[in-house]
Amino acid sequence: MTDRRRHRGAHPKDKELFSQAALPALRSAVADLSWLLSRGYPLRASLALVGDRDGLTVRQRQAVRRCACSDEQRSERRMRRGSPDAMTGVPIWIDGFNVLTTVEAAFGGGVLLLALDGALRDMASMHGSYRPVEETRPAIEAVADILESRDGTQCRWLLDQPVSNSGRLAAILREFAAERDLRWSVEVVPDPDRVLAAAPADVLVASADSQVMDAAPRTWQLARETVEGMRPKPWIVDLTSSDGSNAS
Repeated sequence: MTDRRRHRGAHPKDKELFSQAALPALRSAVADLSWLLSRGYPLRASLALVGDRDGLTVRQRQAVRRCACSDEQRSERRMRRGSPDAMTGVPIWIDGFNVLTTVEAAFGGGVLLLALDGALRDMASMHGSYRPVEETRPAIEAVADILESRDGTQCRWLLDQPVSNSGRLAAILREFAAERDLRWSVEVVPDPDRVLAAAPADVLVASADSQVMDAAPRTWQLARETVEGMRPKPWIVDLTSSDGSNAS
């Protein structure tokens, strides 16, 4: 079926699934799943256990999975975060689809999830295909503004070759960079995650992908910084704790 979406917005049931009334169960599920993962229990069985206990829908379970992590993963990911004082002027490698879909979702009114490891993740599902939407250009502009504020002149965008329309997005990014006279390189590669995970120590990797965050020497939550500076404030659902004190 042809993808005819024009917006990266919310699912029709998200207002109910991520309402204030639903948050206690979702936060409890994230905490319990993280506890089980910290003790070596398998992800699939653990997610089924906490999901069944709280009567969570498939989409709610996906959200819980995206927000949970073991104590060790949380600690390691925090240690790999680049210091704000050391971000200016350093080479930046960007997980293109990962960053852009989150910012697109923010502009489109989609739900965004604040995870236990401090990452901001969207609920968009590409399933091997990507279609530029009305929020794509504003998302690129917003990301570019943050990069320029960090003197991000050496930016390498990496896009997934197996994802349809990756070449089209690459062309959009190159055209935008030319318009703004930005020193961006845009590459379509078979496996961006592998490239990002193997980045040199002097490179800052912008990604909220958990596998990349576990491997890259220094990471940056570019999407989160971009979204948190937007006005009006996007729809961010904090699933870390009752008061949000566990997310940083």
